[in-house]
Amino acid sequence: MIDLYYWTTPNGHKITIFLEETGLPYRITPVNIGKGEQFLPYFLAIAPNNRIPAIVDDDPVDGGPPLAVFESGAILQYLAEKTGEFLSTNPRERSEAVQWTFWQMGGLGPMAGQNNHFRYAAPEQIPYAIERYTRETNRLFGVLDKRLADRPFLAGYDYSIADMASYPWIVPWQRLGQSLDDFPNLQRWFEAIALRPATQRAYDLVAEVNPDSGAPLSEKARRILFGQTADSVTPADAASP
Repeated sequence: MIDLYYWTTPNGHKITIFLEETGLPYRITPVNIGKGEQFLPYFLAIAPNNRIPAIVDDDPVDGGPPLAVFESGAILQYLAEKTGEFLSTNPRERSEAVQWTFWQMGGLGPMAGQNNHFRYAAPEQIPYAIERYTRETNRLFGVLDKRLADRPFLAGYDYSIADMASYPWIVPWQRLGQSLDDFPNLQRWFEAIALRPATQRAYDLVAEVNPDSGAPLSEKARRILFGQTADSVTPADAASP
């Protein structure tokens, strides 16, 4: 059994997509990041960077005690290796999938996240920041579009963890100030993944886990999400009502 510590963010969706694709048994523990549950001691013991998602594998392949994994890209790679699915054993194909997964972790996710932050979460509109991250998101969409010009998926002809990593960060393309009409190869890829039953099941979890998804942030949630430092992160304060 995989215990998934999850909230309804793009990084969280990566893991539910994988788990739904493989049918690997899992159970969700919601971690409401707007209430500061990511700073509770039990979660910090699993994910020391206080970010979702994280997993605990109760049945690791080495037969040892439960194994915790944090960081969404590392989780995808771990689960792919555990199941033997969505990450080729061919060295060249595997390298392609790993490279594009790391590309998402280091580029698309952080840049799209900053884009969304300065558009919708920042206490004041800063035109330079909005333009900076909108343009960088546009560049990264262009990188994906070029990559997908001659192949159906990021690592080649097979759907892989690289696609699962990037897809959730394309879902909010309108909020990010982009148009998929400008990226026909990316749009074709995006629509194909959206039609996969596992993708649809993964996104159906949003209403169940977080019925308030998409609602404006409260001031308290804003402080919790964006106001923490090394000195201020204390579980009791962060998780208080």
